[in-house]
Amino acid sequence: MRIASLLPAATEIVAALGRAEDLVAVTYECDPAIRERTPVVVDTALPPGLEPGEIDAVVRDRTARGLPMYELDRAALAAQDPDLILTQDLCRVCALPAGTVADALDAIGCRADVLSLDPRSVEDVLSAIAAVGRRIGAPAALVGTLRDRLDAVEAAVRGRPRPRVLVLEWVDPPFVGGHWVPELVRRAGGDPVGGVEGGRSVATGWAELAVQAAGVVLVAPCGYGLDSAVAQAAAVCERFPDTAVLAIDADSYVVRAGPRLVDGIEAIAWALHPDAVPPPPPGRITRCAPA
Repeated sequence: MRIASLLPAATEIVAALGRAEDLVAVTYECDPAIRERTPVVVDTALPPGLEPGEIDAVVRDRTARGLPMYELDRAALAAQDPDLILTQDLCRVCALPAGTVADALDAIGCRADVLSLDPRSVEDVLSAIAAVGRRIGAPAALVGTLRDRLDAVEAAVRGRPRPRVLVLEWVDPPFVGGHWVPELVRRAGGDPVGGVEGGRSVATGWAELAVQAAGVVLVAPCGYGLDSAVAQAAAVCERFPDTAVLAIDADSYVVRAGPRLVDGIEAIAWALHPDAVPPPPPGRITRCAPA
């Protein structure tokens, strides 16, 4: 099967299912090793080198004018003649929406099947992995393995004190994480504050965040790795000097709705309960300021 993934999480899912060699088109945000051997058909419409506040301003401006956040190379996609296209409708800032893809396919005369992945919870992510597996004929063992790891974390943190955790998905301006992000904290043995499970990420103000009285602030900027999260956490430490501040590689382990969300839960669980959960590999999560 020839698979075009227009969503980084979908690329991760296909690779985790052992079918990376079937990918014929991916996005500029997908794994570098896959991009080296696979045509990139989706690029960002945002200028390079912007700071978080500048990105927010550009996104708001393009949204107000009805402009896309991504550019699809229709000719390159048509040349790959995919059998299956994986996309989403959850977030227009995160990837091409399925409606845009369908319009493009009509324009280029492509008759590929389109599977839209739109999870709002960890359970939805597991269902999405299973759905991709069924569509591409991949073994179903991965979902069972991920469930076993989730069960192990749940057992490790059961009955322990649950610190109040505020997750910042953006810092300029501050956004609190929605969708599955509060659930990651809950499954990791914390009490999420500020965000709504299954709801959207919400812009807020620093004054509103201060009244949440969180014991831990997790800086998880959407699309950024650990080094950038640490750099952005500096401003958070200044505003919450008496609060524990953590930074995490959000791009890999928080906002990308694929198998590595389980890695993220394990990393957060260790940060909250280091005497109960094994430490994750280096480069996933770090403490920026003690409580």
